[in-house]
Amino acid sequence: MTELAAELSRTIGPLRRAMLRAARLAAGLPELPEAQIQVLRALAVESPQTSGDLAAGLQLARPTVSNMIRVMTADDLVTRVPGVDDLRQVLIAPTPRARDLLRRYDEAAGAILDEILGGLDDDARAVLADALPVLDGLTAALVDRMANEPPD
Repeated sequence: MTELAAELSRTIGPLRRAMLRAARLAAGLPELPEAQIQVLRALAVESPQTSGDLAAGLQLARPTVSNMIRVMTADDLVTRVPGVDDLRQVLIAPTPRARDLLRRYDEAAGAILDEILGGLDDDARAVLADALPVLDGLTAALVDRMANEPPD
């Protein structure tokens, strides 16, 4: 492994977790597991979905998603609705509570980042801005790679 790959790997995980914790604290949000947040993000983009579609889109095993959906339903984060064309089909949609939590998280995270970025000099902000397309490209490459591998 190159030093760049190792350093990137060591940096991204803690950055993501720190951002999540900071936003949770700032907005008084409940502690949701990251996997549940991924489910809610996917449902915010396209809803409703079957648990199978969620599993495929998130590259998770169907039983894993089914177990999460059961817990998230009990926590009033998702709801199960019958399919339009096939009433035996069960679709998953985020609840108003879940949409509100995501909105509050995004607002808190944005405010925190604005404050921190405001403390950086222009050169540091420019480096970050230039890095965003590269990070987006890394994300796309990882998603493409996962699409060719079986889920957990």
